[in-house]
Amino acid sequence: MIARYADMFAAMGTESRLRIVQLLLSAHPGGMFAGEIQAELGISASNLSHHLDKLRNEGLVEVTREGTYLRYCANTKTLEELLNFLYAECCTRNKAVEPAKIVQICGKDTPKR
Repeated sequence: MIARYADMFAAMGTESRLRIVQLLLSAHPGGMFAGEIQAELGISASNLSHHLDKLRNEGLVEVTREGTYLRYCANTKTLEELLNFLYAECCTRNKAVEPAKIVQICGKDTPKR
């Protein structure tokens, strides 16, 4: 199980992929077409395709075909699983971070874009 989470973190381990996940989360639940992501991030289609494939292969994004277009969405179930893994290790098992601080981080202190 740890290897799976490591692969997920590795998939998000580049600035471009992390920006893609962030962008898709901001567009949740509708997601975005590949061209919209490309325009927003200003990267080439081939580069975007490479990054989206990596994220999809790790289950972090889902893709659906709508005619000739591909719509990408953040896979919130997988991301929730990943966050729960971190939460269990840092906040419940050894209390490295108090659970109340996580709620505070995810609430009012979240930076606005």
